[in-house]
Amino acid sequence: VTNDITAMADNSSHIKEWETRADAFNSPNLKQLEAPMAELDAHLTLRTYIVGYTLTDADTTAWKALRSNRVAFAFLRQNLMVNLSRWFNFIEATAQPTIELVTRPGKEAVSDGASYEIGLPDTEQGVVTRFPPEPSGYLHIGHAKAALLNDYFAHKRYNGKMIVRFDDTNPTKEKQEYQDAILKDCELLGIKPDRVTYTSDYFEDLYKRAVQMITDGHAYADDTPQEQLQEERRNRIESKHRNDAVADSLAHFEEMKAGTAEGTRWFIRAKLDMSSDNGALRDPVIYRCNPQAHHRTGTTWKIYPTYDFACPVVDSVEGITHALRTTEYNDRDAQYQWFIKTLNLRPVHNWNFSRMNFIKTFLSKRKLTKVVDEGKVWGWDDPRMPTVRGIIRRGMTIPALQEFIIKQGPSKNINLQDWALFWATNKKHIDPIAARYTAVVSKDKVVCTVVGAPEAPRTEEKDLHAKNPDVGKKKVVSSKNIILDQEDAQSFAVDEEITLMNWGNAIVRKKTHSLKPLNLVKAEEDKTVTGLELELHLQGDVRKTSKKVTWLSTDQELVPLTMYDFDYLIAKDKLEEDDKLEDVLTKDTEFKTEALADCNVANLKEGDIVQFDRKGYFRIDRPLRHGESVVAFQIPTGKKT
Repeated sequence: VTNDITAMADNSSHIKEWETRADAFNSPNLKQLEAPMAELDAHLTLRTYIVGYTLTDADTTAWKALRSNRVAFAFLRQNLMVNLSRWFNFIEATAQPTIELVTRPGKEAVSDGASYEIGLPDTEQGVVTRFPPEPSGYLHIGHAKAALLNDYFAHKRYNGKMIVRFDDTNPTKEKQEYQDAILKDCELLGIKPDRVTYTSDYFEDLYKRAVQMITDGHAYADDTPQEQLQEERRNRIESKHRNDAVADSLAHFEEMKAGTAEGTRWFIRAKLDMSSDNGALRDPVIYRCNPQAHHRTGTTWKIYPTYDFACPVVDSVEGITHALRTTEYNDRDAQYQWFIKTLNLRPVHNWNFSRMNFIKTFLSKRKLTKVVDEGKVWGWDDPRMPTVRGIIRRGMTIPALQEFIIKQGPSKNINLQDWALFWATNKKHIDPIAARYTAVVSKDKVVCTVVGAPEAPRTEEKDLHAKNPDVGKKKVVSSKNIILDQEDAQSFAVDEEITLMNWGNAIVRKKTHSLKPLNLVKAEEDKTVTGLELELHLQGDVRKTSKKVTWLSTDQELVPLTMYDFDYLIAKDKLEEDDKLEDVLTKDTEFKTEALADCNVANLKEGDIVQFDRKGYFRIDRPLRHGESVVAFQIPTGKKT
């Protein structure tokens, strides 16, 4: 207890110290800022937080001072101080919702384009938002933005509530598998809804309200063929059934409810305004007949409400105060409010934000389902898929995903995102903690003899991360017998001095060609190298060599490794409406390289994120198994190739 009290007192004094030191971050002069910022950068070298192991006033005070200073903020954007930038971005992503920016008198808070002051009305009465996914597929990156923003405004901005409601109104497309996956994906995103509900819970209520609308003359039954219906709506032509007797429409609705052959021909339309310039107001369909069994309600219902009808009704009934959704619903807001008014429902406010779209990516569930069903990918969690599962399997970390999406903010501006920035955000999170290992490509690997190496293999303990000892230790085995990548070996000239990483310098003494031994003055790079003789030269200066190469001693249990890299699923930056998916799919999107890795790789677990020196960052998808190699997926870093 005494030790705990002492530690708390010590932390308290350090917090106060850094709160005082944060005053230095208010200077508008960059030269005056550089020294205190450099001190904090050095202090954060091996730390996540300024003091202790949790967020404290030291972090929030320093962050606010830097964030509110235009000069300091612009400097941080350049990432010239790695540790300080990492800490700043981490605090921004994880703690910003709880931090109110300090503004100087007469000045507005600094904005980086992701302002959350969007003027939601009536927030003083409480805020309840909802995220209403359809369980017809896995969550994709676009859904993730909607989910996180609804969670942000409900829980972090206004201390309200958020509901996840499954829009399960189409039994043809929906599955329990998707429902379970969506809940798991929300959990992965750190979203904890206050309630999970289902539109299917309200089928009886929705049915009664549809009957009331027909009775009141606000809806009617129609059997116009689909193509004709679309043409009539486009040309603002009223259906021949628009003014049918109420009794006739009710009778057709009952046929639909019974799921008869006659009933399947009919649907119910709301009677709005066929002359409107807004196509969403031209008598939208609000009920359809579908005798197929529902994954929750079985065969109880044969009729199902459309999203356009069910959403405003259930939003109002469930107490939603603000319906936040993407700008693709802009034209439907008037329709939404018409249902609210016509059915005398409790008011709900609409607010729309831009959907997050990426280059060379499609987010249509129909298209995503198509590539899954046709075996173009391994499944919904394929690392090439823009689903939450796929992105995480590729190597995106949850904090980085949250940071990227939250930084987009609730802006209405529509733009096409580049994946480079997305993955660059992730790199900031993984680089300080990814353990470093070594791998050599199996194809044409070069066997080398190292003259001057110890007669017996030697094992040393080395840091898994040169800049972060907390990551742990690894075994590095050195001996006379090593292997190198063919590409490196081909680049060597006889008598050239090179550096063997994590060991020291060596001089290339002999180079054997696939056809004959060569006493090379000029390397024949088009010929496969089959052997090398290196002479250890540990007194050599590693700073003066141009080639720092990876290597592996064969006097250890080398681990078989399969490294995957992937390309975009489509070749075009943006799909146009008339594009056929099969015409724009990239032919080859999966690239596999067999390799051998150091003995430490045998201990890696699924989900571990590592770096294979000079080969990149990887996520372990399958750990070592008897008779099977380790499988690792290369993680993009945002670097243009």
